[in-house]
Parts: sequence; C-alpha cells; structure tokens
Amino acid sequence: MMCSLSRDYNPNVSYSRRCPAATRTSEALDDAPRRAVILHDTALLVDLIELTLNHGLFVVKAARDLADAESIVDSWRPHIGVVDMDHDDSAALLERLGRANALARDVVLPVLGLTRRGDLQTKLKAFDLGVDDILTVPFSPEELLARCMVLARRAAGTDRPIVPTITLGEIEIDIVHRQVRAATSVIHLSGIEQSLLYLLASRSGRVVTRDEILDAIWGTDFVAESNIVDRHIRSLRIKLQNDYRRPRFIATVPGVGYRFIPTFSNSGWDTGEDARS
Repeated sequence: MMCSLSRDYNPNVSYSRRCPAATRTSEALDDAPRRAVILHDTALLVDLIELTLNHGLFVVKAARDLADAESIVDSWRPHIGVVDMDHDDSAALLERLGRANALARDVVLPVLGLTRRGDLQTKLKAFDLGVDDILTVPFSPEELLARCMVLARRAAGTDRPIVPTITLGEIEIDIVHRQVRAATSVIHLSGIEQSLLYLLASRSGRVVTRDEILDAIWGTDFVAESNIVDRHIRSLRIKLQNDYRRPRFIATVPGVGYRFIPTFSNSGWDTGEDARS
C-alpha cells in the first residue's frame, strides 16, 4: 500500500521516487512529501512555484490573504512557507508564524521570502520580520528549489535529496542539468529556456500572455525588445524540434501568447541526437 498524499498531490506528474508503505515510523514519515504553504496572489507564480517544488516532493497549498494562510497553517501544519514580501498581509503572517515558532517544542516552520525589490533595505527588513532566506523575483526554478530544500532540511534535521527529474505527459525535465528528454533524445537548455519551459508547463495548457512571460522571467523593470519573447520561444522550439504549424509542445495563440501542450506523440523526433545550447 502506497502512503496517502494530500488532495493537492498532482497525479499527472511522475516522480523519480515513491513513498514507502504507510507506517508511522520516522523513516516512512521522512519519505512523505513535504507540505509548503504559499502566500501569493499571482496565480501564474503560484503555479510556477508548485511545479518547481515537485522536484523536492513538496505538495503545495496557496493562500491569497492572511485568513487563508492562517487556516492552512492551523489545519495542514506545513513544513515550509513561501511568502510574497510585497503582499499586504506578509508582515502579519510572519508575526503570526514567529509567535508559533517561539512556542514550538520540536520543528519550526522556516520561511522563504520573495520580493521584486532586490535592494539591501528591503532584504534587511524581510530578515527583521522573520524570514530565513529571501529570493528576488524573477527567479530561476533551480534556485527556488535549492533554497526551499535547504530550509526544509535544516528545519527537519534530515538530508532529503533533490529529485532531478519530473515527467509531464511524455516529456521528462531534468532541473539540475537543464535537460529535456523524450525517448532517446536529449536537449540541453539555457537558463532562460528552462525558465520559459517551466513557466508554460506550470499553466497546464492554459494561455500565458507575452506580458506575463516578460514579467515572470525578465521582471517588471526590464525594458524589453519588442520580439524578445518570440525570439526565445523560437529558440526553444528549435531545440524541441517543435514545428509551430503542427505544435506538439508549445502552441501559439495568435495575438495573445503561448500555451504548453502537456501530451504529445514522440514520432518525428531525431532519436539519439544530443542538442546543446
């Protein structure tokens, strides 16, 4: 019998490790997915965080405001918090978590803060409010995962490995080596290409606009060239051997943006080819 997961566990995502029998031993509990609560009101970033944390075998619940976050913390007992420091309720939530951690006798709840303002004053204020680490948005998926895993390891006193690959449909993504595999084909991605693929894949087939892509990957302060998104999509499609006229991975929604196609046929791939950036 496999160990039970929360209802937020995504059955459509394959993991390279599975949970053992559902016993109450410490070993079985250590292999269970870690629970992460997110305070963020941007659905696009919440989806991206959730997909990325699958590599750490996290399950995620998102809160849009303080009341939602407190309800999740009280009923679900998460192992880690990811808090948008630019959110109006961030300070109140951190104060609440700080009081709870001060009373905890065993494991405290560590917090990773996210902010679009990367200046020193903002970071120092975040640490003063009680975050354990801080990450500037936009972020790379691999850095977000690494920081969350380190915080979870320190808090739990365990050494859980990062799960290198997850599978979406028939495509396997390796976050550590920035590779995509399908059958015997291996594609090496740049940092921006991996972030772009994760962003599209996290939306589960829903459209991501060009402005949303710019905001999530380059940031709101980035002065973009008019075709920078299309240019990187084109580069990613070339590596994925994806014909925009008959898309199997990334479909264009004219005048709007792009969407990830979660399932596809592997026919037509140049098997055995190792395409590097």
